Amino acid sequence: MSERRQLVLPADPAILAGQAGLLRAQALSRLKMALLVGVLIALAVFAFWRLDVSFWRIVKGFGDLGKFVVLMIPPNAGSWANALVYLHSLAETVAIAFLGTMLAALFAFPLGLLAARNVVPVRIFQFMTRRSLDTVRGIDTLIWALIWVNVVGLGPFLAIMTSDIGTLGKLFSEAIEASDRKPVEGVTAAGGSRVHQVRFGLLPQVMPVMLSQVLYFFESNTRSATIIGIVGAGGIGLHLVEQIRTFEWDRVAFLILLILAAVAAIDWLSAHLRHAIIGKSSVAV
Repeated sequence: MSERRQLVLPADPAILAGQAGLLRAQALSRLKMALLVGVLIALAVFAFWRLDVSFWRIVKGFGDLGKFVVLMIPPNAGSWANALVYLHSLAETVAIAFLGTMLAALFAFPLGLLAARNVVPVRIFQFMTRRSLDTVRGIDTLIWALIWVNVVGLGPFLAIMTSDIGTLGKLFSEAIEASDRKPVEGVTAAGGSRVHQVRFGLLPQVMPVMLSQVLYFFESNTRSATIIGIVGAGGIGLHLVEQIRTFEWDRVAFLILLILAAVAAIDWLSAHLRHAIIGKSSVAV
């Protein structure tokens, strides 16, 4: 049998150097990730220690939660009159969420245009708009509710509107900045003005995304409107806190089931509306 000879080619120094650099980069990336995980774990341990969190108390709390669940069964409104009152309050909560979301979207739309870099060339206007949106967004909805209730007595939808203006304005501006530049360039090549560029080159791209975000916020604000009612702003949240204070746990369960049913219905409706707007092939139900 003839012996097979293997030809060993000398390795290219450039290839070896590239492989060594790649290995160093991978090792550095793993080291950074390990350090990040370590810092996060250390911060979590420090937070538990600083807040004096007792794991035994948490375990005991789960046992007490089971007792409350037993007291909630079966859910009961008390009477048909109470059920009608609760349904009316639920409709009021949904109306608060809808009105607040729609007003926030109307105000956030022009602010989102002003905050986008590819729409407003003057950086000072863009900077001031973005910082204004950050300021409004930095205050929680519950704080806005307390402010508006004491100022004008119309806290619920104004609180949702004010808080969502900052968030929706930021999301709208980011969607506008992420849009494709080619349709705008096509409008410009056809002799379109700056307004035409925004109207025919930009908005057709971002409007479906904006409408989808507004629908999601409407669903989320239905839950927020329930919490806002606890501070005395009306809606089903006011009844919920009253029943908790009087230990009527069967009525609390009835109110929670009403809220869950409303949120599920709004989620189903908004999913189909997003499908109709965006045109995806399937909708999660």
